[in-house]
Amino acid sequence: MDIRPVKDEASYDWALQEIERYFTHPPEPSTPQADRFDVLTALLSAYEADMHPVPDVSPVEVIRFVMKQNGYTQSELATVLGSRSRASEVLRGRRSLSVEMIAALSRAWSIPAGALLPNRAAA
Repeated sequence: MDIRPVKDEASYDWALQEIERYFTHPPEPSTPQADRFDVLTALLSAYEADMHPVPDVSPVEVIRFVMKQNGYTQSELATVLGSRSRASEVLRGRRSLSVEMIAALSRAWSIPAGALLPNRAAA
């Protein structure tokens, strides 16, 4: 099994090329090819986490981003959350999202629920 450490962009590119074939022809479970796919995925994930970390963002930042990207207004947020005052409090950080609000936003605006949970860095 040809596996190499992913230490730099060249080895990262090599691993990406190696893993691409599995996207068009997935390996059968419990085969050496499936094991190779798992190892390459782990190596790529570890390299990406080290070299290109995704910063933690607050649920409010996620909401603001989605609003901007989709042209949503605070009134539209109020419709999803149930009231104008609730939307205003959430956007100003004075109210945390409840489970019901997270579910409503996830359904209405297709935001992954996990992106609306408070991040551990702020806790």
